[in-house]
Amino acid sequence: MSWFESLILGLVQGLTEFLPVSSSAHLRLTAAFSGWEDPGAAFTAITQIGTETAVLIYFRKDIGRILSAWTRSLTDKEMRRDNDARMGWLVIVGSIPIGVLGVTLKDQIEGPFRDLRITATMLIGMGIVLGIADRLAARDESGGRHRAAKQRKELTDLSVKDGLIYGVCQAMALIPGVSRSGATISGGLFMGYRREAAARYSFLLAIPAVLASGLFELKDAAEGGHVSWGPTAFATVIAFATGYAVIAWFMKFISTKSFMPFVWYRIALGILIIVLVSTGALSPDAGEPAH
Repeated sequence: MSWFESLILGLVQGLTEFLPVSSSAHLRLTAAFSGWEDPGAAFTAITQIGTETAVLIYFRKDIGRILSAWTRSLTDKEMRRDNDARMGWLVIVGSIPIGVLGVTLKDQIEGPFRDLRITATMLIGMGIVLGIADRLAARDESGGRHRAAKQRKELTDLSVKDGLIYGVCQAMALIPGVSRSGATISGGLFMGYRREAAARYSFLLAIPAVLASGLFELKDAAEGGHVSWGPTAFATVIAFATGYAVIAWFMKFISTKSFMPFVWYRIALGILIIVLVSTGALSPDAGEPAH
């Protein structure tokens, strides 16, 4: 991997990680359209450490409160009723599905799941799901002509059941094209949470899974020696800086705007990929490294 490739891929990772458009799909597609080798699941996981560091800094006050309350709840039963302590436990509960499936499906994640036909299908399918969830939320928040707006749930309403459903939604993002934020936010909207609440929990829930995945891939890469360390580290730094800016923008955007621009973008991109693959202009395994 060249330094120029790492710059572009780092920018793509940072720009798309927190938007409901699938960063893994965009990294895969950037390589395919540019004629580069697929950066691979290891590169994606490692550069996500950069974007997740941006989450840690942006939500540092929330995370600090949660960690403090959760730690105290280990020995103080009364603290387990505290909202921040509960959030700590619920992030752990919600991380179980992706942890189990990530280990179980590791070979598929690094192989068959990276087929561009699957990526295109997931882009379109999850785009439609996000669109339906967004319209449902908009209808509830605005209310009909003859009824008041429906009060949607806040993170203080989060239960163990909801946390597990969020976790299952997050696990779907192991398939390129799904989108971690897109799947978890859609799940939250369907369960009746506000857009901002769904996005906030989505970002917090991703921290353990992404950091664990990145560290796991770092260990494998160090043992296997199949990662270009300089360019990968550079891409990770670029992803961190870009990702931080995107989080700040996205949290403001969703407080007043609809997710529909992302829905139409996903569907259009998915259709474009299907057309290119169907006409032979693009191979379904374009960009994959030679074995």
